[in-house]
Amino acid sequence: MEGGGGAYGAAKAGGAFDLVRFVQQPQVLARIVSAVFALIVFACLVGDGYSSLAEDPQLYCIFNRNGDACRYGIGIGVLAFLACIFFFMVDVYFPQISNTTDRKYLVLADLGFSGLWTFLWFIGFCFLTNQWSWTRAEDVFIGADSARAAITFSFFSIFSWALLLTFAYKRYKMGVEDFVQSYADPSPEVSAPYSSYPNISHESYQQPPFMHTAEAPEGYQPPPVY
Repeated sequence: MEGGGGAYGAAKAGGAFDLVRFVQQPQVLARIVSAVFALIVFACLVGDGYSSLAEDPQLYCIFNRNGDACRYGIGIGVLAFLACIFFFMVDVYFPQISNTTDRKYLVLADLGFSGLWTFLWFIGFCFLTNQWSWTRAEDVFIGADSARAAITFSFFSIFSWALLLTFAYKRYKMGVEDFVQSYADPSPEVSAPYSSYPNISHESYQQPPFMHTAEAPEGYQPPPVY
Protein backbone atom coordinates (compact mmCIF):
# COMPACT_ATOMS: atom_id res chain seq x y z
CA MET A 1 0.00 0.00 0.00
CA GLU A 2 1.71 3.15 -1.18
CA GLY A 3 1.03 6.77 -1.56
CA GLY A 4 -1.65 7.01 1.12
CA GLY A 5 -1.79 10.70 1.88
CA GLY A 6 -2.33 11.38 5.57
CA ALA A 7 -1.36 7.87 6.67
CA TYR A 8 -0.02 7.40 10.23
CA GLY A 9 -1.15 10.81 11.39
CA ALA A 10 0.92 12.85 8.92
CA ALA A 11 -0.18 15.38 6.37
CA LYS A 12 -0.47 14.48 2.73
CA ALA A 13 2.89 13.99 1.05
CA GLY A 14 4.20 17.00 -0.83
CA GLY A 15 2.59 19.68 1.34
CA ALA A 16 4.40 22.86 2.35
CA PHE A 17 6.39 22.79 5.61
CA ASP A 18 5.02 25.08 8.34
CA LEU A 19 7.62 25.55 11.10
CA VAL A 20 5.24 27.10 13.63
CA ARG A 21 2.64 24.40 13.18
CA PHE A 22 5.35 21.73 13.29
CA VAL A 23 6.82 22.90 16.61
CA GLN A 24 3.34 23.07 18.13
CA GLN A 25 2.74 19.38 17.55
CA PRO A 26 2.53 17.48 20.87
CA GLN A 27 5.02 14.76 19.91
CA VAL A 28 7.56 17.38 18.79
CA LEU A 29 7.26 19.30 22.07
CA ALA A 30 7.60 16.07 24.06
CA ARG A 31 10.68 15.13 22.02
CA ILE A 32 12.33 18.51 22.68
CA VAL A 33 11.62 18.20 26.41
CA SER A 34 13.02 14.64 26.46
CA ALA A 35 16.18 15.82 24.72
CA VAL A 36 16.65 18.60 27.30
CA PHE A 37 16.18 16.16 30.19
CA ALA A 38 18.70 13.73 28.69
CA LEU A 39 21.19 16.56 28.16
CA ILE A 40 20.90 17.60 31.80
CA VAL A 41 21.38 14.06 33.09
CA PHE A 42 24.55 13.20 31.21
CA ALA A 43 25.96 16.74 31.60
CA CYS A 44 25.59 16.52 35.39
CA LEU A 45 27.22 13.10 35.49
CA VAL A 46 30.06 14.02 33.16
CA GLY A 47 30.74 17.37 34.85
CA ASP A 48 30.34 16.56 38.56
CA GLY A 49 29.64 12.85 38.65
CA TYR A 50 33.25 11.96 39.37
CA SER A 51 35.39 13.12 42.27
CA SER A 52 38.73 12.36 43.88
CA LEU A 53 40.45 12.60 47.25
CA ALA A 54 43.50 14.66 48.13
CA GLU A 55 45.51 11.56 48.98
CA ASP A 56 44.21 9.64 45.97
CA PRO A 57 43.93 11.60 42.70
CA GLN A 58 42.14 8.75 40.92
CA LEU A 59 38.59 9.69 39.97
CA TYR A 60 35.65 7.71 41.28
CA CYS A 61 31.88 7.94 40.76
CA ILE A 62 30.16 9.85 43.54
CA PHE A 63 27.27 7.36 43.50
CA ASN A 64 28.61 5.04 46.18
CA ARG A 65 31.92 4.81 44.24
CA ASN A 66 30.07 2.62 41.76
CA GLY A 67 31.37 3.36 38.27
CA ASP A 68 28.50 1.44 36.69
CA ALA A 69 25.99 3.98 38.04
CA CYS A 70 27.73 6.89 36.32
CA ARG A 71 28.34 4.94 33.12
CA TYR A 72 24.72 3.83 32.97
CA GLY A 73 23.36 7.35 33.44
CA ILE A 74 25.76 8.83 30.90
CA GLY A 75 25.09 6.05 28.39
CA ILE A 76 21.31 6.24 28.36
CA GLY A 77 21.46 10.05 28.48
CA VAL A 78 23.70 10.32 25.41
CA LEU A 79 21.73 7.73 23.42
CA ALA A 80 18.43 9.34 24.38
CA PHE A 81 19.69 12.77 23.24
CA LEU A 82 20.93 11.39 19.90
CA ALA A 83 17.68 9.48 19.40
CA CYS A 84 15.66 12.64 20.01
CA ILE A 85 17.66 14.43 17.32
CA PHE A 86 17.17 11.54 14.90
CA PHE A 87 13.42 11.26 15.45
CA PHE A 88 13.11 15.04 15.35
CA MET A 89 14.52 14.93 11.81
CA VAL A 90 12.15 12.06 11.04
CA ASP A 91 9.24 14.24 12.19
CA VAL A 92 10.40 16.99 9.85
CA TYR A 93 10.57 14.76 6.75
CA PHE A 94 7.76 12.40 7.69
CA PRO A 95 5.03 14.24 5.72
CA GLN A 96 7.26 14.14 2.61
CA ILE A 97 7.42 10.33 2.69
CA SER A 98 4.82 9.04 0.24
CA ASN A 99 5.50 5.34 0.82
CA THR A 100 3.13 4.11 3.52
CA THR A 101 5.35 1.10 4.28
CA ASP A 102 8.29 3.38 5.09
CA ARG A 103 6.03 5.46 7.32
CA LYS A 104 4.95 2.31 9.12
CA TYR A 105 8.53 1.20 9.83
CA LEU A 106 9.50 4.65 11.13
CA VAL A 107 6.50 4.77 13.44
CA LEU A 108 7.28 1.25 14.70
CA ALA A 109 10.90 2.28 15.34
CA ASP A 110 9.69 5.30 17.31
CA LEU A 111 7.23 3.11 19.21
CA GLY A 112 9.83 0.47 20.09
CA PHE A 113 12.57 2.92 21.05
CA SER A 114 10.25 5.04 23.19
CA GLY A 115 9.01 1.97 25.02
CA LEU A 116 12.54 0.68 25.62
CA TRP A 117 13.85 4.02 26.85
CA THR A 118 10.88 4.51 29.15
CA PHE A 119 11.89 1.27 30.82
CA LEU A 120 15.63 2.13 30.85
CA TRP A 121 14.98 5.52 32.44
CA PHE A 122 12.94 3.81 35.14
CA ILE A 123 15.82 1.41 35.79
CA GLY A 124 18.27 4.31 35.78
CA PHE A 125 16.23 6.30 38.28
CA CYS A 126 15.97 3.34 40.64
CA PHE A 127 19.67 2.50 40.21
CA LEU A 128 20.92 6.04 40.83
CA THR A 129 18.55 6.57 43.75
CA ASN A 130 19.67 3.34 45.39
CA GLN A 131 23.37 4.09 44.99
CA TRP A 132 22.93 7.66 46.17
CA SER A 133 21.21 6.45 49.34
CA TRP A 134 24.30 4.33 50.12
CA THR A 135 26.79 7.10 49.35
CA ARG A 136 28.85 8.34 52.28
CA ALA A 137 28.89 12.08 52.93
CA GLU A 138 32.70 12.21 53.02
CA ASP A 139 32.83 10.89 49.44
CA VAL A 140 30.88 13.87 48.08
CA PHE A 141 32.39 17.35 48.00
CA ILE A 142 30.95 19.47 45.20
CA GLY A 143 28.83 17.05 43.18
CA ALA A 144 25.85 16.60 45.49
CA ASP A 145 23.60 19.03 43.62
CA SER A 146 24.53 17.51 40.27
CA ALA A 147 23.81 14.02 41.59
CA ARG A 148 20.37 15.08 42.81
CA ALA A 149 19.69 16.81 39.49
CA ALA A 150 20.62 13.65 37.58
CA ILE A 151 18.23 11.62 39.74
CA THR A 152 15.44 14.19 39.40
CA PHE A 153 15.62 14.49 35.63
CA SER A 154 15.93 10.73 35.26
CA PHE A 155 12.58 10.57 37.00
CA PHE A 156 11.11 13.23 34.72
CA SER A 157 12.45 11.39 31.68
CA ILE A 158 10.30 8.37 32.54
CA PHE A 159 7.16 10.42 31.94
CA SER A 160 8.44 12.32 28.91
CA TRP A 161 9.38 9.09 27.13
CA ALA A 162 6.13 7.46 28.21
CA LEU A 163 4.39 10.40 26.56
CA LEU A 164 6.39 9.82 23.38
CA LEU A 165 5.39 6.16 23.57
CA THR A 166 1.73 7.17 23.75
CA PHE A 167 2.01 9.48 20.75
CA ALA A 168 3.82 6.83 18.71
CA TYR A 169 1.17 4.26 19.56
CA LYS A 170 -1.60 6.65 18.49
CA ARG A 171 0.14 7.28 15.17
CA TYR A 172 0.53 3.56 14.58
CA LYS A 173 -3.11 2.93 15.46
CA MET A 174 -4.22 5.68 13.08
CA GLY A 175 -2.25 4.06 10.29
CA VAL A 176 -3.81 0.65 10.95
CA GLU A 177 -7.32 2.13 11.02
CA ASP A 178 -6.68 4.00 7.75
CA PHE A 179 -5.55 0.76 6.14
CA VAL A 180 -8.63 -1.13 7.32
CA GLN A 181 -11.00 1.60 6.11
CA SER A 182 -9.34 1.98 2.72
CA TYR A 183 -9.09 -1.75 2.07
CA ALA A 184 -11.98 -3.19 0.04
CA ASP A 185 -12.36 -6.90 -0.47
CA PRO A 186 -12.53 -7.41 -4.26
CA SER A 187 -15.92 -8.90 -5.22
CA PRO A 188 -15.96 -11.63 -7.83
CA GLU A 189 -16.94 -10.41 -11.27
CA VAL A 190 -20.31 -11.60 -12.51
CA SER A 191 -19.81 -13.21 -15.88
CA ALA A 192 -22.13 -11.91 -18.58
CA PRO A 193 -24.31 -14.49 -20.32
CA TYR A 194 -23.13 -15.62 -23.68
CA SER A 195 -24.79 -13.71 -26.48
CA SER A 196 -26.29 -15.58 -29.33
CA TYR A 197 -24.60 -15.66 -32.68
CA PRO A 198 -25.49 -12.51 -34.58
CA ASN A 199 -28.20 -12.61 -37.25
CA ILE A 200 -29.50 -15.91 -35.93
CA SER A 201 -33.05 -16.02 -34.58
CA HIS A 202 -34.35 -18.94 -32.58
CA GLU A 203 -37.84 -18.33 -33.94
CA SER A 204 -36.73 -18.78 -37.54
CA TYR A 205 -35.33 -22.23 -36.88
CA GLN A 206 -36.88 -24.85 -39.21
CA GLN A 207 -36.77 -28.56 -38.96
CA PRO A 208 -34.39 -30.07 -41.53
CA PRO A 209 -35.92 -31.91 -44.49
CA PHE A 210 -36.43 -35.67 -44.67
CA MET A 211 -37.05 -35.85 -40.97
CA HIS A 212 -40.86 -36.42 -41.14
CA THR A 213 -42.10 -39.66 -39.72
CA ALA A 214 -43.50 -41.97 -42.38
CA GLU A 215 -47.19 -42.62 -41.98
CA ALA A 216 -48.77 -45.93 -42.99
CA PRO A 217 -51.41 -45.75 -45.78
CA GLU A 218 -54.98 -45.99 -44.69
CA GLY A 219 -56.52 -49.42 -44.75
CA TYR A 220 -53.21 -51.21 -44.96
CA GLN A 221 -53.00 -54.28 -42.77
CA PRO A 222 -49.79 -56.24 -42.31
CA PRO A 223 -49.93 -59.85 -43.61
CA PRO A 224 -50.61 -62.48 -41.00
CA VAL A 225 -47.75 -64.44 -39.70
CA TYR A 226 -48.22 -68.22 -39.73
